[in-house]
Amino acid sequence: MNPFSDELAVILKLIPDYTPEKHPGEHFLWTLGPVLKERIARLEQRGLSQIQQFNGADRRLVEDAFLLEGYLRFVPEVDKLIQKQVSLGGTSADVPFGEEAIVQFHARGFSDQDSHRYFALYFQLRRAYYFIYTALVGESPSMKKLRFALWNNVFTCDVRTYDDHLWNRMEDFSTLILGETGTGKGSAAAAIGRSGFIPFDSKKGRFAQSFMELIIPVSLSQFPESLIESELFGHRKGAFTGAVDTHVGLFELCGPHSSLFLDEIGDLTVSVQTKLLQVLQERIFSPVGSHSLKRFKGRVIAATNRSIEKLRKEGRFRDDLFYRLCSDIIIVPTLRLRISESPSELEQLVKSLVERITGEESASLTSMILETLHRDLPSAYPWPGNVRELEQALRRILLNRHYKGDLMVTEPDLEDDFIQKIQTGNIDAKELLSEYCNFLYQRFPNYEEVARRTQLDRRTVKKYITNTSRQ
Repeated sequence: MNPFSDELAVILKLIPDYTPEKHPGEHFLWTLGPVLKERIARLEQRGLSQIQQFNGADRRLVEDAFLLEGYLRFVPEVDKLIQKQVSLGGTSADVPFGEEAIVQFHARGFSDQDSHRYFALYFQLRRAYYFIYTALVGESPSMKKLRFALWNNVFTCDVRTYDDHLWNRMEDFSTLILGETGTGKGSAAAAIGRSGFIPFDSKKGRFAQSFMELIIPVSLSQFPESLIESELFGHRKGAFTGAVDTHVGLFELCGPHSSLFLDEIGDLTVSVQTKLLQVLQERIFSPVGSHSLKRFKGRVIAATNRSIEKLRKEGRFRDDLFYRLCSDIIIVPTLRLRISESPSELEQLVKSLVERITGEESASLTSMILETLHRDLPSAYPWPGNVRELEQALRRILLNRHYKGDLMVTEPDLEDDFIQKIQTGNIDAKELLSEYCNFLYQRFPNYEEVARRTQLDRRTVKKYITNTSRQ
C-alpha cells in the first residue's frame, strides 16, 4: 500500500482497537506487534519457524508475517541510522545491527540473497517515507497528491511488483518534474533520488553508499551551450582550447544507485537534446574529444518550469526526448494553489521556514510573520515566486518588518474586451469556456490541470486552448 493513499483509512479500520486518539504519533503497524508475536509463537510451538515449511498462499502469508516481524524489530534502529547518515553526509555510516538482522532472516529460512535484499528494502522504505513526508511541508490535497506520486515513482503502485521484478532496474524509469519556478521541484527530485535502493554490504557492515550522495543535481541554465556537453559527458585533455585536463562528466559520476537531476532541461538546445537522447536510448556516451564509449548506469530525473507542451509545439523540444523522459510525469503544485485549497498551508510553511532560518521553532516569530503578510499583501496575492519567494519574504520581514510582494505582479492577462463582455453579459457559453480554459492555462500551464479544474476531458481542453491560440 502507498502510505500516502486513501487506502490507509480503509486499512486502519481493519486494525482492532486502533484510533489516532489512543495512539498519538504511533505508527499503526506497531499496534499489531503483540498480536503478531503471539501468532508466530504458536507456529513455533508446532515446530513451524521457517518459510520452507509452508506452501502456496500459506507460504506467502507467512513470509509477510516474518517480514513484518523483522520490520517491527529493526525499524527503530533503521530510523536512528537515517538520522546518523544525514549528519555524516557523504560517508556511509556503520550499521551495527546489520549482522543481527541478516541472522534473523536466515533463521526464518530466507536465502542469503533475499535476506540482504529485504534488509536493504527496510532501509529504503523508511528513507522514502522520511524524505517524502518530512522534506515536503503541507497537507493540502495537492501536496498529498504529490507525496502519493513520489512514493509510486520510487516503489511503483505495487511494492510486490517492485520486489519481484524492479528493485534493481529502476534506472530505466526516467522522470519529468514540472512546475513553476520556486515550487520545490528540486526537493521533489531529492526525495526520489535519496530514496533509491542501496545494497547492504555485510562484510563491511554498512550500506554500499551514503544516500546523501545518491542524487547529483545540475542546473543546465547556468552553462553556456559550449560547456554543457563537457559538463554532462566530460572531455579529454586537449579536446578544445582551455581543456588543460581531462574532465569527468556527470553521466560518468552517476553510479548504479544514483540519480542525475537535470534541472531546467527546457533550456537545452536541440543539438544537445539529440546527444542526451542517445544516452537515454543506448545508455552509452563518449566524452568530448574522445571515441571511447562509457556506460551510464544511473537514473535520470529532469525538471523544467517552462511549458513542455509549448516547447514541443514550437519545435524547441524534441518529441522523442520527451517520450524518453516521461516514464513518469510529476507536477509540483504552486503555492497559490496550495493556499487556495488549504489556507492553513501558509502557516505550516512559515513555521517550517522559521525553523530552517533561525535553527529553532519560534511561535512568536511565526505569528509576527503571518501578521505582517496578512497586513501587507492582498488576500489573493498569487505568490509568483512560490515557496522560494515566501522564504525570501520571511527574511525581508525579519530585517524590515514588511513585505509588499513582487512588484512585477499584475492582474491576470485577460483581454479588456473579454472582461467587458463578462461585465455586460454579452458572451456565449462556448466563448466563455474557451477564454476560461486559456486563463487557467496561463496560470497552470498543463492540460491535465486545466481539465481537472474545469472537469472537462483533456482533449476538449486542448481543443479550446489550441483553437484560441491560432485565432
